[in-house]
Amino acid sequence: MDLIFASHNNHKISELKAILPAGFILKGLPEMNYLEEIPETGVTLAENALIKAKTIFNLFGLNTISDDTGLEIEALDGAPGVWSARFAGEESNSQKNMNKVLTLLNDQTNRKAQFKTVIALIMDGTEYLFEGVVKGSILKSPRGNGGFGYDPIFEPEGYDCSFAEMAPSVKNKISHRGRAVEGLLNFLKSVQ
Repeated sequence: MDLIFASHNNHKISELKAILPAGFILKGLPEMNYLEEIPETGVTLAENALIKAKTIFNLFGLNTISDDTGLEIEALDGAPGVWSARFAGEESNSQKNMNKVLTLLNDQTNRKAQFKTVIALIMDGTEYLFEGVVKGSILKSPRGNGGFGYDPIFEPEGYDCSFAEMAPSVKNKISHRGRAVEGLLNFLKSVQ
């Protein structure tokens, strides 16, 4: 089955390609020669995922998936949440975003957090949503060189390492995105 992933993020595209089983051909926006950014104007992860999926489905007319992911920190009342990618401002990057989180949590003992991914699928014009969550905590400083985004400061429950210290195959099995993709795959298998 051919799917377009409405993302320019090569890390996410590679991660998703590694998770999808044989028989699925996934193309990211760079492979579709679509270079424009899709404005994420929603106030929830689900709204943003649907905005991106609808934009690409309407343009290409092909089955499309999209995701939006947020880091939700208990002591910050769920922030950065839907604004995770731009938490330190419009010109932010992963390092600036992590630095802001670590500064805000500097004196906090409650470091509970969770990553949440919502995947939107538009297949034959019908919309579907799949959610994945992984609970954990925010480390006091970054650890590891793998992954992307907030991975160096997030330690999932039951592990003593950050996402950035994990082998990609391990992270993909337990991650928020992996769990959302599992729901997506179970659905796709049921309709084949």
